[in-house]
Amino acid sequence: MPSNKKEGIMFGIFMCFGMVLIMSVYNTALQGFSSFTVVSAVIQFIITFIIAFIAESLVEPQARKLALSLPYDKTKEINFIVALAFCMVPLMVLIMSVYGLILTVLMTGIEGSILSTYLKIVGLNFIVALPSQLLIVGPISRTLLTKYIKPLTQKSKLYA
Repeated sequence: MPSNKKEGIMFGIFMCFGMVLIMSVYNTALQGFSSFTVVSAVIQFIITFIIAFIAESLVEPQARKLALSLPYDKTKEINFIVALAFCMVPLMVLIMSVYGLILTVLMTGIEGSILSTYLKIVGLNFIVALPSQLLIVGPISRTLLTKYIKPLTQKSKLYA
């Protein structure tokens, strides 16, 4: 887990990149690849990444406080990781599903009510986001942090 601001920012970038990548591919598959172009996918990825990173920056401190307030054995880091995921993923899904709803309205339009479409998007996103965060993106991000970023921040402390 990150131990300072720089590591926290890098960890957030890793998490956002991975989650946006997985969720973008998933949502594109749900919509169909018929209108898919590499250029539009890259532009949409960049915009989505920026929005997700801003949302993550706002949600993470609140999710962390909530996770720390829950009753569980805090001596084991894995318990905190799971608690934080269960606090953060639902909040991020709710926020990013608004973004997804806006994209859906602009790109393909919607049938039925906005509320029912939003709830469908939330449900479809949640069933992929939570396992992706717990089983794929989280472990990869923590590995990248401990292998590549922590050694760099420790070296910079030695030379400061």
